[in-house]
Amino acid sequence: MVPRYARPEMTAIWSPESRYRIWFEIEALAAEAMGQLGTIPAEDARIIREKGQPRADAISAADIARIDEIERETRHDVIAFLTWMAEGIGDSARFMHQGMTSSDVLDTCLSVQLVRAADLLLADLDLLLAALRRRAEEHKFTPTVGRSHGIHAEPTTFGLKLAGHYAEFARCRARIVAARAEVATCAISGPVGTFASVDPKVEEFVAARLGLQVEPVSTQVIPRDRHAAFFCALAVTASAIERLATEVRHLQRSEVREAEEFFHPGQKGSSAMPHKRNPVLSENLTGLARVVRGYATPALENVALWHERDISHSSVERFVGPDATITLDFALARLTGMMDKLTVYPDRMVANLESLGGVVHSQKVLLALTQAGLSREGAYKAVQRAAMATWTKLAEPGGQSFRDNLLADEEVAGKLDAAALNAAIDPRRDFRHVDTIFARVFGG
Repeated sequence: MVPRYARPEMTAIWSPESRYRIWFEIEALAAEAMGQLGTIPAEDARIIREKGQPRADAISAADIARIDEIERETRHDVIAFLTWMAEGIGDSARFMHQGMTSSDVLDTCLSVQLVRAADLLLADLDLLLAALRRRAEEHKFTPTVGRSHGIHAEPTTFGLKLAGHYAEFARCRARIVAARAEVATCAISGPVGTFASVDPKVEEFVAARLGLQVEPVSTQVIPRDRHAAFFCALAVTASAIERLATEVRHLQRSEVREAEEFFHPGQKGSSAMPHKRNPVLSENLTGLARVVRGYATPALENVALWHERDISHSSVERFVGPDATITLDFALARLTGMMDKLTVYPDRMVANLESLGGVVHSQKVLLALTQAGLSREGAYKAVQRAAMATWTKLAEPGGQSFRDNLLADEEVAGKLDAAALNAAIDPRRDFRHVDTIFARVFGG
């Protein structure tokens, strides 16, 4: 985790203090369930909670250092934690962790952390979706050129561009909702997951109190296909971030200048060139997206463990869990701010749209000619002939517009008069179904 790209609320989920509080809660809940079942004395379960809760709530840097000190001797993190707890709880601590194994604590804790992280990411996405919807509606009918292969294609609107990104992030949100549900499982099943020394009712009790589902077959560890799906959902979301960031980067290019990141008063774009206004936020988001996507592969590789369990996944998850969620949280917040303040230049969009003399209407002329009786092959050749003449000679003295070249073409003029041609290339035709698309995306 790099502090530069981290926000406090998400970072706190992965702190040692938070982790140890969750560990204690799992142990205390398990003890309470065992106390109700008669597996351990109910009074000792009460003491574990009564003495352990303040200790967990007030855990300090000195306490964490003490746990680390114990772990240097025991070479086992859960045993070190239980030993530290026993120092404060006393004799009743011997009833903690009865019939349990370390993975019961570690995996259930990871589930809690991932659920909490997912909740923050979903809140981030809600803010981003709100910003995208507002800007899409603001520019619902702002004409701009649609590009394929980076080349002018046909007219669209800037609002439609943003509506497409909104729809993509809405799908990302649904994926994270599903991934949250899939990873929200609890395992308190003991060695190799057979419940030989712990009653399944303990697992049910702990799961219910933590807002989790029981893991049907834990094999001592929660199956890592669940976690792989979670981090793949994050990776797809990161790709959606990069797609929008890449669009902004292209629109901000000096040759395009249709939109740009907000340039703050006092901001500097270059240490050498005072004129520079660089797309630094969207470039940063492109890089952060690569980082988040990079964690999908190790998460997938964590699925294949030896037999019932090994710990090859453990070291990976110490990186993947915090880094992927913290980075994506930061990236979503940065993207929301960027889109909320994005500076849009409608006049420049129109100028670019018209810069090729109207060739962006070529398909509509092609269709009009076929409907007027010309073969598709003949119509295509005639329209392309006029388009190429426009494309190559527009900047030259005497260069004509696409419309002028079409009217000067005998084959075209024989099928379409000026009025029919004007009707075919009427720009109002391009946006007549924008309302339909918006209704599909936003509803209503």
